[in-house]
Amino acid sequence: MNLLGRSLLDIPDLTHDEILFLLDETQKLKAKSGKESPELSSSSGKSLALIFFEPSTRTRSSFEMAAFRLGLRVLNLDATSSSATKGETIYDTARNVEALRPHGMVIRHGGSGIPLQISKLINVPVINAGDGFHAHPTQALLDAFTIREKFSKLQGLKVLIVGDISHSRVARSGFQIFKMLGIKVTVCGPPTLIPPFATELGVEVKYDLDEALPLADVVMVLRMQIERQNSFQIPSLKEYTARFGITTERLDKIKKDSLIMHPGPVNRGIEMMSAVLRDPRCRVMDQVQNGVLMRTVLLREILGVGL
Repeated sequence: MNLLGRSLLDIPDLTHDEILFLLDETQKLKAKSGKESPELSSSSGKSLALIFFEPSTRTRSSFEMAAFRLGLRVLNLDATSSSATKGETIYDTARNVEALRPHGMVIRHGGSGIPLQISKLINVPVINAGDGFHAHPTQALLDAFTIREKFSKLQGLKVLIVGDISHSRVARSGFQIFKMLGIKVTVCGPPTLIPPFATELGVEVKYDLDEALPLADVVMVLRMQIERQNSFQIPSLKEYTARFGITTERLDKIKKDSLIMHPGPVNRGIEMMSAVLRDPRCRVMDQVQNGVLMRTVLLREILGVGL
């Protein structure tokens, strides 16, 4: 597969075979790495710019660690301390960073479509690290990999995505990759947090979590994005948890061989209880570790650097 020099802005930028290639290469890297902390490569002679206009822990540090493993020099731009606070446009920021001659850019922004627009202005590959409600392709890739680790056959699996679907770029990219891999998707949450076009994307919609949980092979819980909601979308967080939270009692409704996932950060006591995170079916920490591996493979293929 030739991903060299290409941008990754959304899951449809990849073919089915390219997705399988990335999953396979990530599995090879994981087998090679084992459980020990990986040795970092010497300098590759290439650099990577990380431009984050939104806060991030997992995605940002994951890309940083992936870059270090490949011997990339990392230029970190924190928008809160950049000239963006002085009125510089996003596009001028990107052009100025391009002038520093990085070999690629990783961009996160609260506006949907911003990474795409920037990719049209600059001449280096752009990787979308999350844009608005729109897309988070690397999260979708690592989630698919985490699921395949557990289930060797993806075709026909049932994934239940629970929570704030309307504001979730993770859900949207998940819809796309799961459909490409033959995984059936059901979403469950308050009607006010389910987008009206959900069924048009080939997903089933349910509003009764207790009915939906026993049918799922994978339960993917989403963060309640309170900062993106208005005050009328749910009556209260307490009521949300009572109806849609993964509580200790609801663990018994989930299959014994299922997976429980969450892209993070987890609002403990709202989307899921602390006891759920300790359940052996929970793969939240595996998702974090797999994110480094998947992003290492992706950067290797796009920037043309070896391990």
